[in-house]
Amino acid sequence: MAFQGKKLINNPDNVVTEFIEGLVETYPGLQYLDGFPKVKVVLRADVSSATYDKVAIISGGGSGHEPAHAGFVGEGMLTAAICGDVFASPPVDSILAGIRAVTGPMGCLLIVKNYTGDRLNFGLAAEQAKSEGYKVETVIVGDDCALPPPRGITGRRGLAGTILVHKVAGAAAAAGLSLLDVATEAKHAAEMIGTMGVALSVCTLPGQVTSDRLGPGKMELGLGIHGEPGAAVADLQPVDVIVSHVLKQILSPETNYVPITRGNRVVLMVNGLGATPVMELMIASGKAVPKLQLEHGLAVDRVYSGSFMTSLDMAVVERVAFNHVVVGSIPTDRFSITIMKSDQTVLQRLDAATKAPSWPIGADGCHLPSKIPVPLPPPALATKNGETLGGPVQLNQQGIILEAAIEAAAKAVINLKDTLNEWDSKVGDGDCGSTMFRGATTIIEDLKCYPLNDAAETVNEIGSSIRRVMGGTSGIIYTIFCKAAYTTLKSSNLDNITPQKWAEALEASIAAISKYGGATAGYRTLLDALIPASEVLRKKLDTGENPITAFIHSSEAALAGAEATKNMQAQAGRSSYVFGEILAAVPDPGAMAAAAWYRAAAVAVMERCQAAS
Repeated sequence: MAFQGKKLINNPDNVVTEFIEGLVETYPGLQYLDGFPKVKVVLRADVSSATYDKVAIISGGGSGHEPAHAGFVGEGMLTAAICGDVFASPPVDSILAGIRAVTGPMGCLLIVKNYTGDRLNFGLAAEQAKSEGYKVETVIVGDDCALPPPRGITGRRGLAGTILVHKVAGAAAAAGLSLLDVATEAKHAAEMIGTMGVALSVCTLPGQVTSDRLGPGKMELGLGIHGEPGAAVADLQPVDVIVSHVLKQILSPETNYVPITRGNRVVLMVNGLGATPVMELMIASGKAVPKLQLEHGLAVDRVYSGSFMTSLDMAVVERVAFNHVVVGSIPTDRFSITIMKSDQTVLQRLDAATKAPSWPIGADGCHLPSKIPVPLPPPALATKNGETLGGPVQLNQQGIILEAAIEAAAKAVINLKDTLNEWDSKVGDGDCGSTMFRGATTIIEDLKCYPLNDAAETVNEIGSSIRRVMGGTSGIIYTIFCKAAYTTLKSSNLDNITPQKWAEALEASIAAISKYGGATAGYRTLLDALIPASEVLRKKLDTGENPITAFIHSSEAALAGAEATKNMQAQAGRSSYVFGEILAAVPDPGAMAAAAWYRAAAVAVMERCQAAS
C-alpha cells in the first residue's frame, strides 16, 4: 500500500530553489547565482573567478541529499556546488555557470559521483569549459561496496565517501597546491574509500507517494542514495549484527574494493540518510569502532558524526573507511558506513580548517549580498547568414509534416507520464515520466518558434529545448541525440531532406548515444527501441519501399524492441543495480518512451501525407 508522503514544503517544483534561498540566508559565507530556476549554483561569497588564486573545487549532483553538496561549500572544502532537481543530474549550463563563476588561472577540479547522468553532464561541461580556455580536471568517486563486481560499464555508485574526497581536495587546494597535485590527492582519496548502506524504509520524493516496498520487519542492504533497490532484503537484525555485516562487506578480501588490510589505519564515517535518530547513529558508531579494532585489526584515527549525504526521508546508515570515523544523519530510516584508509597526508587534510557549514563548523562574518549575476558565456558566433532563428511566416510542405510529427511525438510522451513514473519507481528512481514530461511540454511551448521549414535547424532547436529543462541522464542523452542528427542533416544541401538522409541522421544519433553513454543493443536502454527501428527503416528504404510505409514498419519495430526489454538484464543506468526478477516484470521506461514518440511521429506523418494527397 502506498500513501502520500508528508513534507513541510510549498510547491514540489520549487523545493530546490527554496532550499538554496534558506541556505544562503543562514550562512553568511555563501551566495547563489541569480539564475533560478534553470541555474542552481551555490558558491563561496569570497571567491570570484577574476581574483581567485587557488584551484577551485566544484561538485554537485541531484538534490535531495542535503546537506550534500551545497552544505559543504566553504573555505577548505568546495568552492561551488551545482544543484540539480531532486535526484536528477544538474544540466550542463548550470555546471558551466559554476565553473565560470569561481575558476581562476589555477583551474578547477570537478568531483563527480559515479552516476551516468552526472558523468555525462559534468563531462560535457568540462569539455566546453576547456574549449573556453579553463583548466579542468575531473575525479570520479565510486565507493559503493554493496554489489559484487563486475558492474558492466556502470561501475560502483558514488555514495557518502564522496564527502571525504571533498574535504581532502578542498584542503589541498587551500594549501596552494597545483591543479595536477590537487587532482592526484583527490583521486588517491577516492581509491581508498568504501561505503555500504542499510535501509529500514525507502525515501519519498516531494509530491509523490511513499512506497512500502520493504514491508514490516524487513531491512534492505546496500540500496542506493536515490532509493534504488539494494543487494538483498533481510529480516531486521540488532545493530551489532548489521554493523558486523556491513564492515565485512566493505573490507572483504574477495571483492577487494578497498586496499585495507590488518594493521592499517582508517577513518570511520557513520552517515544518517535522513530519518535515522542521532541516538541510533551513535549506537552504530559506538559498535563499529571496537569491531574495526578487534575483528579487523584496524586502528581508527577519526570518527565523524552528523548529516553528510542524505536521501530525503530515508532511514539508513552508511559507513566510510578512511582512517577516520564519521557519523551522520540523513532523511529516511537508514544509515551508511564509510571506511577510508588513512595516512599522515590524509589526516592533515581532514584536520585542516574549513568554513563549510555542514562539515560541521560554525559560521561567522557578516552577510554579503545573497546572490550575484550569472556569468555570461563568451560571445557566440554569428548564425548562418546572420539570420535569427524563429518560426517561419508560412510553412512549406516539409514544415507542415515536421510540425505534425513533433507535436504528436511530444503529446505521446506527455500522455505516458504517469505510466513511465510507475515503471521507473520499480527499476530506477521513479522520475522518468516527470523528466520526459518536462521536455515534451517545453517542446510544445517552443514549437511555434522553431524554424520548421529548415529541418536541420529545427532538430537543433529541439535539442536546445531539451537541454534547457530536462535533467538527469535522459536530458543529456536526448541532447546528444539531437546534436548528432543536426550535424548529419545540416550536411545536406537539399531544401527538402530525403528519407535516406533522415535514416542516416537516426543512425548518427544512435552511434553518438552509444559512444558517449557506453550502451548498445541489449543493455536495456532507449537504444533497444531505436536500434531496431533504425535497422528496419534502412532495410525498407534500401529495398525501395514507400518511405511512409517504411517509417510505420520501423515504428512497429521500435515498439517491439521496447517491450523486449522485459527480458533483458540492465547493463547501464540505475536499473543495472536491480535484480533480474524485478526487471522481468517491467519494460525499460526509457525504451518505452522512445518507442512511443517514434510511433506517434510515424503515424502523424502518414496521416498528414494522406490528407495532402
